[in-house]
Amino acid sequence: MLYFEFYKMESTKYGRTYHFPFSPGTSSDDRFNHNYWEDIQCFSELLYTEKLDGENNCLSKRGVFARSHAAPTISPWTAQLREHWASLKNDLGDLEFFGENLYAVHSIEYTKLEHYYYVFAARIKDMWLSWEEVCFYAALFDLPMVPVLKKTSVKELSAHQLWSDVEKLAAQVSALGSIDPKTGEVCTSEGLVCRNVNAYSVAEFPHHVFKYVRKGHVQTDEHWTRSWRRTPLIWERGEL
Repeated sequence: MLYFEFYKMESTKYGRTYHFPFSPGTSSDDRFNHNYWEDIQCFSELLYTEKLDGENNCLSKRGVFARSHAAPTISPWTAQLREHWASLKNDLGDLEFFGENLYAVHSIEYTKLEHYYYVFAARIKDMWLSWEEVCFYAALFDLPMVPVLKKTSVKELSAHQLWSDVEKLAAQVSALGSIDPKTGEVCTSEGLVCRNVNAYSVAEFPHHVFKYVRKGHVQTDEHWTRSWRRTPLIWERGEL
């Protein structure tokens, strides 16, 4: 009990990212931010990053966590990441990295991976860091970042242009190469995430981050963990 309470108190999971109202790939338990445009008007710049199809893993001084932060994960598809974390843990302090772990194939198989873990956010205590700070710390720890698709000034953006940009960018093939693992055919990315380039508090997270996910994206089922397979890196595919 004490073990559980320690981790519950010391580490909190990544917040729920609300969908744009026009995001087609939603399920019954997803939530929408219908006031997204009002929120975005408070930003100076809006950043568009690719939403990668992996497992959200947090690296902190306390361990490697999946979505639940009740206790560190021990899943087989995080074994490599946990080994890498062991070399970083003593230098992290209050810094927590959040990234997509692409070691296992989910609904998209990536064909151009040079790494398995791609950072999309970083937090120190009750603040989510600015994108510039995230990039700085990720480089300091030699961790790659998720692909950036676009950055735009909010003053030069209209609601119609935002909608158009999101749908256009989400319709592209992944910057890391994307194929349907069942058919082997090229497919689009999972979607994208838009965020405020500046820092914001943990409490204000739902008003600073939004996502768009393609329709019918999730192809895995409850048996996924029994039959999962590792994603080959690009040099294993003979494509360099």
